[in-house]
Amino acid sequence: MRARTLIPALLTAALVSGAPSLAAADGARAAAVVDVSTAAQLKAALAAAAPGDTIRLADGTYTGNFKATVPATSAARITLTGSPAAVLTAGGGYGLHLNGASYWTVYGLTVTGGQKGIVTDAANGVVIDSVTVHDLDMEGVHFRTSSRDGVLRNSRIHDTGHNGRGMGEGVYVGSAGDLTDRSDGVLIQGNTIGPGVGGENVDIKEGTTGARIIGNTFDGSGLTGANYDDSWVDVKGNDVLVENNKGVRTTNNGYETHTQQSGWGCGTVFRGNTSDLTGATGGRQLAVNVTNQSAACRTTVYGSNTVTGGKGLTNITVTP
Repeated sequence: MRARTLIPALLTAALVSGAPSLAAADGARAAAVVDVSTAAQLKAALAAAAPGDTIRLADGTYTGNFKATVPATSAARITLTGSPAAVLTAGGGYGLHLNGASYWTVYGLTVTGGQKGIVTDAANGVVIDSVTVHDLDMEGVHFRTSSRDGVLRNSRIHDTGHNGRGMGEGVYVGSAGDLTDRSDGVLIQGNTIGPGVGGENVDIKEGTTGARIIGNTFDGSGLTGANYDDSWVDVKGNDVLVENNKGVRTTNNGYETHTQQSGWGCGTVFRGNTSDLTGATGGRQLAVNVTNQSAACRTTVYGSNTVTGGKGLTNITVTP
């Protein structure tokens, strides 16, 4: 691990002002860039990180379970970055666990081989960007324990759920049956999810509000049906936007809404989604299967959604 590199702008400020130290010019320790090339160095860098720091991974394999617990701030994020050839490989457990590590950005790297890929617990404002997550026993990316305003974008998730129990969702938001898990405001945008995902490509749990699922490409070829997973996306949270996604290969439906807890699974909006249900064999075979429509729990399906194959667009009245 090379020595920390001071951010040039801060160094310049210290020199111009004639301050005796960089820390005095900044009012705190200076942000740093930390280059790592081994698993031990990465664990040390994660433990020592401070707001504003960047941890850069050299290409190579990093074997182990990696955890970050230091929170950053919205104004001084901590960044963990590497190319797709920087691979975190876990023999079990979580590949990367952001536990209380709010305002981290994880960019570019690959996570594989563990129970779950990237998990956030009580970590707000986490951005996961351009990563690859694959070949896991269970879920790919999980926003959990009231991890609010998380972002997953421009990433690829495939081949999850290898333990065969149907618990291999690509993206999992919230916790089943736990209304105290308010992982609200999660944005899932521009990702390619599938093939080989052994659960729904995206599962939005009850207790969570305001998820946005926008511009993703879904492949449901890995659906097992083990836990009623027969669609790309299952919405059980409230006020979810599902917009401009494309899906292929499913066992039954494209998208579904459910009420698992009273008052939840309501307010979903479907707009501009393209569904190819060719080859579906389930009983419904709808692009959008709404199981809980009522005056108190509304779902809106716009006419801008389209479907190929299957038995129809939806089972509720379409909004022009």
